[in-house]
Amino acid sequence: MRNWLLITVGVVVLGGAVVGGVIYTHFIQTELLGGRVLNTFKSMNQPAGTAVTELNPAFAATPVGPVSGASPASAAPPSAADSDWPSYNKTLTSERFSTLNQINTKNVADLKVLCTYDTKEFSSFASGLIVVNGALIGTSQYNIFSLDPANCHLNWRTHVDSPPTLLSAARGAAYMDGELFRGANDGRVLAYDFKTGKQLWATSIADPKKSESLPSAPIAWNGLVFIGVAGGDYKGVKGRMYALDGKTGKIAWEFYLVPKQPGDPERGPQGASPLDTSTWKNAPGVPISGGGAWTSFSLDPTTGELYIPVGNPAPDFAIGPRDGENLYTGSIVVLDAKTGAYKTHYKLVPKDWHDWDASSAPALIQTAGGKTLMSVAPKDGHLYGFDRTTSALVYRVPVTKIENEDVPFAVGKSVHFCPGGGGGAEWNGPAYDPSSNLVIIGEVQWCDTVKLQNDKEIEAVKDAAVWTGNNMLNPINLFGRFSRADGHWAGWVTAVDADTGVWKWKLKSNYPITSGMTPTAGGLVFFGDMGGNFYALDSSNGQTLWSKKISGGIGGGVITYTVNGVQKVAVAASMTSPAWPTEQTTAKVIILGLNTASGGR
Repeated sequence: MRNWLLITVGVVVLGGAVVGGVIYTHFIQTELLGGRVLNTFKSMNQPAGTAVTELNPAFAATPVGPVSGASPASAAPPSAADSDWPSYNKTLTSERFSTLNQINTKNVADLKVLCTYDTKEFSSFASGLIVVNGALIGTSQYNIFSLDPANCHLNWRTHVDSPPTLLSAARGAAYMDGELFRGANDGRVLAYDFKTGKQLWATSIADPKKSESLPSAPIAWNGLVFIGVAGGDYKGVKGRMYALDGKTGKIAWEFYLVPKQPGDPERGPQGASPLDTSTWKNAPGVPISGGGAWTSFSLDPTTGELYIPVGNPAPDFAIGPRDGENLYTGSIVVLDAKTGAYKTHYKLVPKDWHDWDASSAPALIQTAGGKTLMSVAPKDGHLYGFDRTTSALVYRVPVTKIENEDVPFAVGKSVHFCPGGGGGAEWNGPAYDPSSNLVIIGEVQWCDTVKLQNDKEIEAVKDAAVWTGNNMLNPINLFGRFSRADGHWAGWVTAVDADTGVWKWKLKSNYPITSGMTPTAGGLVFFGDMGGNFYALDSSNGQTLWSKKISGGIGGGVITYTVNGVQKVAVAASMTSPAWPTEQTTAKVIILGLNTASGGR
């Protein structure tokens, strides 16, 4: 009997060791699978989507002049540029406004799903879709694909060999001169033939062994491709920005978004920078970390200036080991796009201990009141307007729930705050409707709770490991303990006057809003929420004119374009990620329109 007991105990111990070994050696895969299982339970019995709109009775608009294509009644055919959606935010200046108006306030009630392309891939699908030259292009972590934008038929699909990462994403591709460009989790920038999907070149600008990756959606201009390195939540990773030659992949310039120090690698010519270590009062043995570039970018083709949103410093929640202003984290950095030379920066988050990245590309707009404005929304829950001619802050207005924003974190004490690290504006930023002079922003209301590690525990974290400073044993809570989703999270869409920052209307959804905002000359605003609900609003008052659950969580691009003169809307849908308790289903591209004759599969 005793022998059988010893054998049983031995088998249990051995089995536990094997399981433990698998978890240790395949930590990321285990975390991803565990997150998917956990989110399956969290997302069960999701409530139906709801949206409530509030109007500001005291709103006074800045007078607006005539805008080309702004009248829903106009039947003028769109130009070739208006017919496509050629970049992550449509234009390099990231306004996201479409002059298309076939789908408008009078007929949007007839909107319906025309076709769906199922990637058959569980993916953190936040792809900023593009449409150019008769093809719709999307990316996932492991694939880039081309679809017929009329009927969702696959033109080609090319696999990307890339290791899994904990915070995996592929936010889209750029197009230029018959080529497509994207980043990969293994640190390579990849170029493809637009018509065939054949890979043309690959250039490595990041080291995956150090937890560096390239989730951002590149943009392309004047023969150059612009993309940044992410991973700023990992110990020792430094965010960097690059320009590459579109034809050869050769690095034109490199710019460190946090201080470059002796021993840091140089992969190309250095953009001129005044940045030194004076704003980083790091304790001995604490490496400068953070400043990842993980979404997309904006560019003013008139001035040749590149606008880069820069992520958080690390450790995310502990300021003691990295005292100081921590430049250029939490900022918009402006570079000369041709040379990579520093021009200026806008510091959005003066002292960050909440993981409040400058997370999305700013909209560079000309307002009805004559201001040359930069509109930008980081993860701190505010919308900012800066005068680009003077760099002066014009307004800073709250656009989601703000709570305990000034309460310091402490060792052994749990602090609840809003927005959490997954709140505020995520990877999609403001849109601008010139017909109404409204800036429209989608936001996440999702709070967080953090309890700090002590200094010794923070310093003991290994290089290239997640480095937040949060003292919680559950790996799901590396970035804090987010409030239970059901009844504790929400989303906001807020429309403000671009000149004054005064809000005109705001809508509250019972699900977070991370998708692209797309205002059109048809008097509409299109967007989706993380419950899979898609909305068309009246842009003048925020009232819902059409809504329907079309998928799992909508966290990616929302675009509009024409095929054969017919307007359609495309949505990157069914996003799944360990960080987001959404419906667990495979990533899809969904095309909607008024024409029911289009086939699908």
